[in-house]
Amino acid sequence: MSVLMPARAQTPQKLDKVTFGTNWLAEGEQGGFFQALADGTYKAYGLDVTIVPGGPNVNNRILLVSKKLDFDIAANNLQSLDAVANKVPVVAVAAMFQKDPQVFIAHPESRVKTLDDLKPLTLFVSKEGMPTYFQWLKSEHGFSEDRVKPYTSNALPFLANRNSAMQGYVTSEPFAIEQKAKFKPTVILLADYGFNAYSTFIETRADLVEDKPDLVQRFVDASIIGWYHYLYGDNKAGNALIKKMNPDMTDAILDYSVARMKEYGIVDSGDTLKNGIGAMSDARMEDFFSTMVHAGVVKREVDFRKAYTLRFVNKGVGLDLRPAK
Repeated sequence: MSVLMPARAQTPQKLDKVTFGTNWLAEGEQGGFFQALADGTYKAYGLDVTIVPGGPNVNNRILLVSKKLDFDIAANNLQSLDAVANKVPVVAVAAMFQKDPQVFIAHPESRVKTLDDLKPLTLFVSKEGMPTYFQWLKSEHGFSEDRVKPYTSNALPFLANRNSAMQGYVTSEPFAIEQKAKFKPTVILLADYGFNAYSTFIETRADLVEDKPDLVQRFVDASIIGWYHYLYGDNKAGNALIKKMNPDMTDAILDYSVARMKEYGIVDSGDTLKNGIGAMSDARMEDFFSTMVHAGVVKREVDFRKAYTLRFVNKGVGLDLRPAK
């Protein structure tokens, strides 16, 4: 495919080496980054990028702070707020997901149509979910922990109990259920009920923002272009690289992930329609912070403004690449 760039993108004779750590094994939810590498977008912005996949035993934030990585992915606002609380010198510079992909998945027989319909069911929630989004469910929607059982990334307990729901990501677990159990589950996206966290932040060190802002800007811009190409263009190159780095990925899984990201507006919705992919706003950051303080997840004295900067986003980069409706 041809790679369309803003006029400012041009390849210098010497490329700046950049190392970027993802938060999991290569997958469609990181597709825009792999696309930018595979189709030459990063190179066109003067960057020689190495993508380092994450995994269950990888702590990219430690690698970032120790300067073994230049950028990484922070899963959501709560990770960024935790960094501020613990005085970790990192900052979010772009939010590639406008909606957190966290969902609950239910059996069709349970006739779940809304978030409240989940309350009578047994809920399978991970140990990471209990102190985070589930506290929001309790404070904002009146959920109780009485019906919660541990979720251990194993769908079998959910499949065995038709009066249950399990957590997942809208881009992956519903597909796995369809393939394994041969039924289409009901999906409830928490973002549609007020869980307004951003997700898949590009995160970097505070010193890199101050000392090399042009490098940060080029990485953010090129990643944004990569996401437009991945969602709306020919993403074969990006998917080929994902499959090379993670052989467990298939075309079917990747196609499903892209379709769900587009259907639910995970990457491109809300403020991105005017400001471009990666958009963030002070108002939304403050609103989420206040909600999490009310839920008891975050302490009020944390200065949420230190968790991010708007310096590199909201510039309309790549808007011309979105197909006209």
